[in-house]
Amino acid sequence: MDDQGLNFENQARRNGARHVAGVDEVGRGPLAGPVVAAAVLLPAGFSSVGINDSKKLSARQRMVAFERICRQAAGIGVGVIDAEVIDRINILEASLLAMATAIDRLDPAPDYLLVDGKQPVKRAIPQLTLTRGDSRSLSIAAASIVAKVTRDRLMEDYHRLYPAYGFDQHKGYPTRAHREAVAVYGGCPIHRRSFKGVPAA
Repeated sequence: MDDQGLNFENQARRNGARHVAGVDEVGRGPLAGPVVAAAVLLPAGFSSVGINDSKKLSARQRMVAFERICRQAAGIGVGVIDAEVIDRINILEASLLAMATAIDRLDPAPDYLLVDGKQPVKRAIPQLTLTRGDSRSLSIAAASIVAKVTRDRLMEDYHRLYPAYGFDQHKGYPTRAHREAVAVYGGCPIHRRSFKGVPAA
């Protein structure tokens, strides 16, 4: 991401904000596993080198970026909403809840939010929603990286519990291999029963 990636953060600070957090989530599309969100406060002068929308980075690039964000960020919050809750309240509401949880776990508390997507987060904090925000805002890109790495690690842990499904490879997304495993073995406790292609419990 180039130096324009801090335009939204800088504008918010010019308007009086002190703690501007980027917020993003990953995991809306998978058939299994949680939806994970992150909220990240970047310090002034944080370098954009190696930071981009997590989908545009390789696994190695994401890990390098993740480690630097964890070292240098002024604050990081993470929210994890599991499949049972997703089935109960739907994936959109679960995604917004994950983002709200991530925001609540930030220290220091943010006074302005940059949120990826079109839906505002249900918190009484001034915020700006940005379509394709993970390609336009450095803070949102950082949040996308933290959320993606966190979720991938959780799915690798789940693979050890349920090795038949190959969660370490597809991370719960509806690949052909995953669908074939579900057809053979049925669902497991982390499958989203409300999603098409997953058998009811």
